[in-house]
Formats: sequence, structure tokens, C-alpha cells
Amino acid sequence: MPVLPVGVDDASAPDPEQVGAQALENPGVLRRRITRLALPALGENALENALDIVNTVLVSALGAAALAGAGAALQVMQIVLSALTALSTGASILVAHAVGADEPAEGTRLARQALMWSLMLSVPIAVAGVLGAGGIVSIFGLAPEAAGVARSYLVIAMASIPVLAMLMISGGVLRGAGDAKTPMYVTMGANVINIGLAYALIHGHFGMPQLGVAGAAIAGFIARTLALVAMVWLMAKGRAGVSLARPVGTVLVFWKPRWDAARAILKLGVPAAAEQLVMSGAWLAFTMIVARIGTEAMAAQRVTSSVQNVVFLPGLALMIATTSLVGQALGARRPLLARQVAGRTERWAMGVAVILAVVVWLAARPIMALFTDDPAIITLGAATLPVMMLTQPFWAWTIQNSGMLRGMRDTISPLVIEAIGNWSAVAAVWFIVQNGGGLTTAWWAYVAVAPLTSLAMTWRKRVRARKLGAYLPGETLLPRVRKRAVLAG
Repeated sequence: MPVLPVGVDDASAPDPEQVGAQALENPGVLRRRITRLALPALGENALENALDIVNTVLVSALGAAALAGAGAALQVMQIVLSALTALSTGASILVAHAVGADEPAEGTRLARQALMWSLMLSVPIAVAGVLGAGGIVSIFGLAPEAAGVARSYLVIAMASIPVLAMLMISGGVLRGAGDAKTPMYVTMGANVINIGLAYALIHGHFGMPQLGVAGAAIAGFIARTLALVAMVWLMAKGRAGVSLARPVGTVLVFWKPRWDAARAILKLGVPAAAEQLVMSGAWLAFTMIVARIGTEAMAAQRVTSSVQNVVFLPGLALMIATTSLVGQALGARRPLLARQVAGRTERWAMGVAVILAVVVWLAARPIMALFTDDPAIITLGAATLPVMMLTQPFWAWTIQNSGMLRGMRDTISPLVIEAIGNWSAVAAVWFIVQNGGGLTTAWWAYVAVAPLTSLAMTWRKRVRARKLGAYLPGETLLPRVRKRAVLAG
């Protein structure tokens, strides 16, 4: 059985006249399919994000230096985890196509291989990261106190990379198979454990040692390790047609690593990982520029980034649903259904992003006060948040189109577009800061670039969709408007 499901390449795209209206789904059915994936994904990502938010709040009590140091370490971790998304993204897309083509055994094989390769690749990265933590932190140019905090956090966080990589793979595989609830429930349990441990270890409560910022890293490590154990156990028993164990009790029997599976996964995953690396690298460069403005600017950036991540969550959840459902639809040779999914998630993501952006805009100062009581950080963050929120609707639209492109097995286009957009913004930020601009002014660079990136991603999605028959010749991007015009005439 081939690793790559057939039926979604350009040459094998179905004739639109043969799929016709019967390929479409009832709007109510489609809405339920999207929400069954998007809502648990939203819950999972919200809880995962809450791990960092809780740690940020707890660490902020230790002062601006602790907050800035933890922020720098977390920025490095985003870079590393982006490199590991290759297996997660590739496995998720291929599992989605396998499920759509009614080949659950192929999905199981891909899941096993992805877990094996994630372990093999992440262990050397973790060792190198632990040994080189000091050198990595030095590139930020932080003040000595903040640099020491960053080093202690980063050593522990780097040691947890194999756990994080396998946890990402497990969640990606299940979402590709159509099960978003299991990752959400597991993350919920991890979140509860993390809150209790972080509170105890940072400040030394309940008889625990007072470890400061390092306690936050240790709490996250323990919580995610327990989450991985739970996820692997559940997948061994079988979830959404994916089972990691042969039918011999609950003993896990993995297949040996296979290069053909690795090539198939990495063919899709490497460009997606490169995209995340490009974006994370751009954020790292942005953070390094901000760090040179001062400790207060770095601390404010850390807090505002946490707020931005919350606003970004609904769009991210809808993007996950888009990728999975588009992949399943094309695996089942239903390109018009893929179009239906994308159209609905685009509209939902844009609407939610606008609403949340307005709320944050109006409540910027009270939101900042939830994280810190430092007046300077609150004032700077309250001025920056409204500018940041101008980018959110455009980013929400952009990631929906990138999600559809990934579902169509095009991971190159999002990489190219995001690379150009993000690094253009970083170049503009550098110019602004070099000429005396602060954190708030720097964010206007992203406001200028975001609409252009959104337009480019939309255009590329349209071109790719036409090749696969997801758009019929002459159709507009807004078919409902066209229908009203016909009825009115």
C-alpha cells in the first residue's frame, strides 16, 4: 500500500462536472463537522497557551528582569519547536488523506513512524540545546540578571524537547484523523498539574523548594511528560481508527523506522517546518531588536505577546479544522467540499478576530494590569496593544488560506509568502528602532505588511484550488453574493 494516498495531485484531480452538487454538504452538517474539530482544537490551544500565561503571571511577581529572561528563553523554544513541526504537520496531512480515502491502517502506520522519527530527531537537538544554552542566550544582549534567568529556564526547557515533540506528533495525528477531543482533554489535565506545580515551585509553597523562574520550567516539563504518557496510552488503545499497539493487551509494539515513511512525511512537513522556522526566526529577530530598547520594553513585549496569542487562538483552531477537513475531502475526491470548508472557516476566523481585537483595544490597560503591577510596563503595553490588534483580522484570514493550501498538500507557498512578509516587517522594525522608535512604533511595520501577506496567500490558494477542481471556472470567491445577484436579476 503506498504511503501517499492517491487522488489529490493535479494530474488526478476529478472533473468538476462529475462531482457536481452532490459533492457539497448541507450547511448544518458542514457547520457541525467544522465545530467538532475547531472547538476542541481551540480548547486545547487555549489550555496549552494558558501554561505559558500562568507562568508569565507567576514569574512577573519576581520582577522585570525575570519576566524579560523568561520571555527570551521562550522565544528560543519557539524556534526549536518550529523545527520539529515537520513530522507533526506532514503526519497530520497524510493521516487526514488516509482517513478520507478510508485507509485507517495507513494512518496508523504513519502515526507510528512519525512518533519514532520525532524521538530520534529530537534527542540530539535537546542535548545540543542544554550544552549550548549559555551561548544561545548571549545573542539577546540582555542585562546580566535577565540573562541568568534566561539560561536557567532554557536548560530545563531544552531538556524537555523530546517530550514536547512527541506530544505535538500525537496531537497532530489525532486531529488529522478527525479526533480533536482527546488532545484537548489531555492538555486540560496537563494544565491543571502545571498550575499547581508552578505556583508551588516558583514561590516555594506547600513545602516545595523556592526555585524562581526555573520552577516554572520544571512544572511545565513534568506536566507535559504526564500528558505524553496519557496520550500514548490512549493511542495504544485506539483513537479515531489509529492504534499504536498490536492486539496483544496494551503492549506497544512499534514498527522499525522506515525511510519511505520518513520521506513521505518530511516531503510535506519540511516546508511547513521551514515556514514556522522563518516566522519564529523573524519573531526572534524582532525580540532581539526590542531587547536592545530596554528591559521594560522586553517585559512589555512578553506580556503583549501573551495577549496576542489569546486573540490568535480561534483563527488557529479554525485553521487546524481547515487543514484536516480539506485533506479528508480531497482524499475522498470531493474538491467542492474542500471549497465549502475553506469559505466558511475564512468568514468565521475574520469575524471572531475583529470582535476580539476591538475588545482588547478598548480594555488594553486593564488587561495589562492582570499580568503586572509595574506602571511603566502597563503604560507601554497599553499603548502597544491597540496597534497590535490592527494586524489580527488580516492574520486570521491569512492562516485560513495557508491551512487550505496545506490540506491541498501545498506547503511551499505558505513558506515563501510568510518568509517575505515576516522578514520585510522585521527589516522595517530594525529601521524604526535604529531611528529612535520604541515598541509601539515598531508594531506599525507589521500593520503595514499584514494586508499584503493576506492578499498574496489568498491569490495562491485560488490558483492551487483551480488546479484541483475546488473552484469551477468563472466562480467568484463569494458564491453566495453571486447567487443573490442572479436571483435579483
